[in-house]
Amino acid sequence: MEVVGFDLVASPSTNIVGSIEDRALVRRSLEGVDGVVHTATLHKPHVGTHDRQAFIDTNVSGTLSLLEEAVAAGIRRFVFTSSTSAFGNALMSADTEPAKWVTEEVTPIPRNIYGVTKLAAEDLCELMHRDHGLPCLILRTSRFFPEADDRADFRAAFDDLNLKVNELLYRRVDLEDAVAAHKCALHRAPDIGFGRYIVSATTPFSCDDLGALRLDAPAVVKRRFPDYEAIYAERGWKLLPTIERIYVNDRARSDLAWVPIYDFRRALGRLAEGLDPRSPISIAVGEKGYHGGSSGDLGARRR
Repeated sequence: MEVVGFDLVASPSTNIVGSIEDRALVRRSLEGVDGVVHTATLHKPHVGTHDRQAFIDTNVSGTLSLLEEAVAAGIRRFVFTSSTSAFGNALMSADTEPAKWVTEEVTPIPRNIYGVTKLAAEDLCELMHRDHGLPCLILRTSRFFPEADDRADFRAAFDDLNLKVNELLYRRVDLEDAVAAHKCALHRAPDIGFGRYIVSATTPFSCDDLGALRLDAPAVVKRRFPDYEAIYAERGWKLLPTIERIYVNDRARSDLAWVPIYDFRRALGRLAEGLDPRSPISIAVGEKGYHGGSSGDLGARRR
């Protein structure tokens, strides 16, 4: 399988340099292509540096041009990388309420222009499937970026790797597992046709834990992982005192035959052995940041 990289920024893995807003270039890039992985986007951190029109241009208009050209080119499989950020205010709750059990059945309420445009792009994918039969799967990915947390208070309170391991309990997916989910989605798209899927590490919790997780998350974790305290103490790490949401990946594992590897249990085991809990690809990718203009990339697979 030959992979063709399309990005705004030149790199060893970029075959075509350009933006998905350039319809003519998109059309040429799709010649001989069998499937598309559409990752081009302005991200949540861009909300503070880009205006709303820029989000519309890349996330909505760019997605529309790519979808229409994919239909015209006879693309057989299309995977769109969306985000759990699309759920937005649907995940908000009072401190006294149980944690949210987040499945694909939760109706999104976008909280900013990023969420609005990601949801609009998802709807365009569904429209193209419905009107033209384009096999299109949407992956609502949780956090997989290697960059430090975008909240200053969390950066101050937690070691970066400590925070990322904590998030494997409820809102993070290792980059290697995210890649595997996209490969599974490419394979399954023609049979499924259309679907939305949450892509996050498999949570160890159940609906029965939701109330306790909001009140005292470390106590719940200790019941399930009695060894965590010693492993964390050796590094001076700590858990979050409360967990307010749980992303549930059951549908993605079932429909896509996706088998994520990097969960909290695996992370603890690797830490106990003195190993880095992240996958090799997560370590290798490193930090790129968000504000270098890298918003127009997509992956395409040639026939």
